[in-house]
Order: sequence, then structure tokens, then C-alpha cells
Amino acid sequence: MNKDGDIQMEILRDLFYTNRSISKKALMSMAKNWPIIFTGLFYSIATIILLMSLGSFWILGGLVWIIATSALISNYLYLLNTILNRGYFNFQDFKDGFTPYLRKVWSILFISYVANLIIGFISPMIVSSIGPNAFSLIIVFLTFIFFNPIPETTYQKYYGPWETVTYTINFVRDNWIEWFVPNIILLVIFYFITGGYINIFGIISNVFNYFISFSTMFTSIRGLLAYFIGQVWFSYFMIYRAYLFETLSASNRRKRLFMREF
Repeated sequence: MNKDGDIQMEILRDLFYTNRSISKKALMSMAKNWPIIFTGLFYSIATIILLMSLGSFWILGGLVWIIATSALISNYLYLLNTILNRGYFNFQDFKDGFTPYLRKVWSILFISYVANLIIGFISPMIVSSIGPNAFSLIIVFLTFIFFNPIPETTYQKYYGPWETVTYTINFVRDNWIEWFVPNIILLVIFYFITGGYINIFGIISNVFNYFISFSTMFTSIRGLLAYFIGQVWFSYFMIYRAYLFETLSASNRRKRLFMREF
């Protein structure tokens, strides 16, 4: 077998053994931490209440929105980190989770806001040649590719906001096959098991995903079932990503294959 063939086999072996191990760990963690399924309902209700009350804050509404949203994201990331490091979470962890990553998430969202301002400034020159829909799809695609592991970098690495962004880009550069192959497979499964009721585009286009919309619950019995199944799979998906990121960020392909020999 030639050198290219050896590399391809090495990649396939690493994908198979790494994800076989992670799928088992994620399934066991999911079974032990099944209450995380219902956090999505809490985040959905909290977001609705927040939206309804923003008018009371007048010009400070935008600031309140960013802080409250960052607190909810912090809470979810804290639960994932607790599952990853301790194996389980309890109600006290849920109560404690609103502040540990609040400043970091808030700062990353601000960086995103500045980036959007810059994109908005230069976009007219690009939109005029390719059209607004194509431009929007390009932005979503680039965001998904370069910043997809930002949640995991946020709670697994002790970096500042800007270093979190740059580390994420470097991580994707070094692990794009190992990261995106299982992620895309899990997203495709998510789409099919929910029967298309859940908007998968929302998961792809957002950097920080911490719940799925529960609007499908009110459409029909099938919609309610789709939401519950989707929330179960989404929770498994995020726990899976936690273990996958931990593994990939701590080793390279050759090291992982070498360690499996012992």
C-alpha cells in the first residue's frame, strides 16, 4: 500500500476507534444525567419571559438581553463541564452554573457583534455581485466551519475570550476531519429522527446552542414527540461533543493510535 493509502487507513482507523469509545462514554453519561434533557424546556421558557420583559428596560433592553442570554449559556456549559469532569451534575450545580462562564460568553458575543458590524460595512460591495442569499449562506458556512467548537473551547480551556476564538480556529485546522465527520453524522441523524419538525438550520447557524425550540410541541402530538426525541438526541449530541473535543484537543491521531496498542 502506498503512502496515501496508509494515511487514509490511519484516518479511518482513528475515526472508528475514537468514536466507538466516545459513543459509549456519551451514552453512559447521558443515562446517568438524563435530567439535562429538561434543561432545554427551562431555557426556552426563560427566553420567552425575557423577551416579554425587555420592553420594561427601555434602552437597556439590549444589554439585559446579552447578559441574561450569556447566563443561560453559561449554565448549560457548566453542566456539560461538570458531567465531563465529575460524571454527574445535581441541582446545586444547576444553581451555580449561571456565572462561571458569564463574562467569557458575554465577551465572545461582543466579538461576534463587532464582526457583524464589520461584515455589515463591507457586505454591500459583495452582495451586489453574488446576491444577499448567497452571501448569507457563505457567512453561515464559514461560521459553522471555523467557530463550531467554541462552546467546548469556552468551558474546557482556560483562555480569555479572544484566545478562545483563535484556539478554536486552530483546533478546527488541526482536527477538521475528526471533528466534523461525527458532528455531521449526528446532525443528520437528528434531522431524520425528528422527522424534519426541528429546524436543523438553527443549530448549524448558531455558535452557542443550548436548547432547541419547543414551538413544535404545540403543533400536534407528533410535534410534541419530535420535540422530546429531539431534546434527548440534542443532549446526547452535546455530551458527545464534550468527550470528542476533550480527546482531540489532548492528543493527535498518531498518539491515539499508538496508545490503543497498549
